[in-house]
Amino acid sequence: MASVRQEHGEEDGRHGSEITSPLLEPSAPPLASPEEWEENSPVEQVALTVPVGDDPETPVLTFRMWVLGAASCAALSFLNAFFGYRKEPLTITAVSAQIAVLPAGRLMAAALPERAFFRGRPWEFTLNPGPFNVKEHVLITIFANAGAGTVFGANVVTSVRVFYGQHMSFFVALLIIFTSQVLGFGWAGIFRRYLVEPAAMWWPSNLVQVSIFRALHEKEPRKKGSLTRNQFFLVAFICSFAYYIFPGYLFQMLTSLSWICWMFPNSVIAQQLGSGLHGLGIGAIGLDWSSISSYLGSPLASPWFATANIAAGFFIVMYIITPINYWFNVYKARNFPVYSDGLYTVTGQKYNISSIMDSQFHFDTNAYEKNGPLYISTFFAFSYGLGFACLTATISHVLLFHGSEIWQLSKSAFQEKKMDIHTKLMRRYKQVPEWWFICILVASVAITIFTCEYYIEQLQLPWWGVLLACAIAIFYTLPIGIIKATTNQAPGLNIITEYIMGYLYPGRPIANICFKVYGYAGPCQALEFLQDFKLGHYMKIPPRTMFMAQVAGTLIAGFVYLGTTWWLMATIPDMCNTELLPANSPWTCPYDHVFYDASVIWGLIGPRRIFGDLGTYSAVNWFFLGGAIAPLLVWFAHKAFPARKWILHVNVPVLIGATSLMPPGTAVNYTTWILIAFLSGYVVYKHRRDWWERHNYLLSGALDAGLAFMAVLLYLCLGLENKTLNWWGNDLDGCPLASCPTAKGITVHGCPVHN
Repeated sequence: MASVRQEHGEEDGRHGSEITSPLLEPSAPPLASPEEWEENSPVEQVALTVPVGDDPETPVLTFRMWVLGAASCAALSFLNAFFGYRKEPLTITAVSAQIAVLPAGRLMAAALPERAFFRGRPWEFTLNPGPFNVKEHVLITIFANAGAGTVFGANVVTSVRVFYGQHMSFFVALLIIFTSQVLGFGWAGIFRRYLVEPAAMWWPSNLVQVSIFRALHEKEPRKKGSLTRNQFFLVAFICSFAYYIFPGYLFQMLTSLSWICWMFPNSVIAQQLGSGLHGLGIGAIGLDWSSISSYLGSPLASPWFATANIAAGFFIVMYIITPINYWFNVYKARNFPVYSDGLYTVTGQKYNISSIMDSQFHFDTNAYEKNGPLYISTFFAFSYGLGFACLTATISHVLLFHGSEIWQLSKSAFQEKKMDIHTKLMRRYKQVPEWWFICILVASVAITIFTCEYYIEQLQLPWWGVLLACAIAIFYTLPIGIIKATTNQAPGLNIITEYIMGYLYPGRPIANICFKVYGYAGPCQALEFLQDFKLGHYMKIPPRTMFMAQVAGTLIAGFVYLGTTWWLMATIPDMCNTELLPANSPWTCPYDHVFYDASVIWGLIGPRRIFGDLGTYSAVNWFFLGGAIAPLLVWFAHKAFPARKWILHVNVPVLIGATSLMPPGTAVNYTTWILIAFLSGYVVYKHRRDWWERHNYLLSGALDAGLAFMAVLLYLCLGLENKTLNWWGNDLDGCPLASCPTAKGITVHGCPVHN
């Protein structure tokens, strides 16, 4: 999905309080002299947000940094792996660690001894070099970012061991995770000179963290009758921690209050309409922060124009396209649930995937022809179509609306001779030699080829597949990086890797997902590293220190993430198996179900038998053309009505890709998220701007952190002992008939038969 997280612009006489984010501002910021503007960044948001001073004597590689950085990285890796398998997955971002480590750092600065060890020698050091400073804080946050990122290789491990039931050793799993993560680090090092140093590559989302750093480290006297930022965070954290015991254990129905289902307990249609987890979610509301922020991230961090595009896309898909397709029985829609990511036979039964694989774990054509073609819910089919459309719409949109600017920014990335103040300040530090990154890249490619060839029976991916994945990464890491660094939009190209390998090497599902991990996830990881490089660039962190922290964080995150995954698979019976799990079990693994379904569709059966000339859903390919045309219509509308400024806020890739996370995301995840994002990004931002600027991001981090600690505590104290409460308030959705088909003669266990 093309994601947009643009910073809000300043008010002006033309747009009032609208949130805008031009790529480049031609005018100087207020109160800046021409000389200062020449020195400062040409991007107004950066010039207004990022400090231009630097003290190179500030201690950075301190004992406090290593302890808190490693602990933050390990904690976020554990929490994100832990929550990633739950029904309402939650990503704990580095912002939580950014806020949480501040009191810990100040406590260590107050408590640790200041005595210097090995005084007068080259390795002299002290546990306490003075007050906890902002550079230590930044490096700890970058350390934590490694744990906050997605470890794509873990999805391969879960698919092989849990869904396909095949053997994979811990060592092979560790090699997959490390090679995919470190491969991305190699790409980041090669392209950093083009995507980090030029002022035009400004990475808008980093300005949020820069703003928080400045807020947390500015001295702030407590006003009478009000709270400081730290006090506000602590109060919100305690409230979030205490509240989550209700949706997390005592009253789990708070996750999705689907009141229409309560009014019509015997109606399939009413429950399809009203279910927030298995239906269209009309009227459904979630009072559970994990449900609200599990897929789209925190609604408190979404600018209003992006929220509006997501809301429009969701309502069009969920409440116009889906009902029309379902009730007109497009692709036999009524044989299946109205909303599902399952794989079915034509009679609505779950497809037995193991029956179409031979003993070598390859596709069995004869068995597939005997069993009949695979079907998916019409919503799932159209979600793939929207993915196709989002890909072409992103390219079309960027060329039409930002083409000339991207061209200028691209030229400046390669040819820029004039440096802004931040690049000038960073030149005083020793740079990371290019050959360090090249060695990492060559070594990681060699180890990846060895891993795939030596363990080819487990991984199925031949050596040429690794090289092809690297070629794809080289092809699009830089252009996609330029787009993301300037517009914060990144098209989801995972479908391209699945498509390519599905046609070149059909019948091998694990080869397909390994190819996707190396060809798509590696460059995505590279962009995360580059974003961290830019954050360090803004905050004047020595590059070699950044390098050390990122490498160490990547290794720690890989170990902890895989260790947590292995532990959960060993301790939770029937994990991810929704048919065998207890009714209210949270361990349904929604992300991994979709990852597994993709491996079956693209890898095992192959795109030709699903979306090609031999498939049921070949017409879905027209979405490629529709996505390319849609931004053109908006562009024509803008040219025809240039006075209508709101047309420029119609971002077609975001609108089309709004539901790209459905499935596994559900209707209630969207409806409640949109409501809170509207209240935060429009109502509070417009009418209480001072409160929004002071508390909005702190509240988001506090809600994430409080929820995380209580959820882990509940699992350790009650989940491991299988202590549950069985009452109607813990019936998650209260809509047991929402997943039933409505076609005549289709018989599914637990569902009424329509005649």
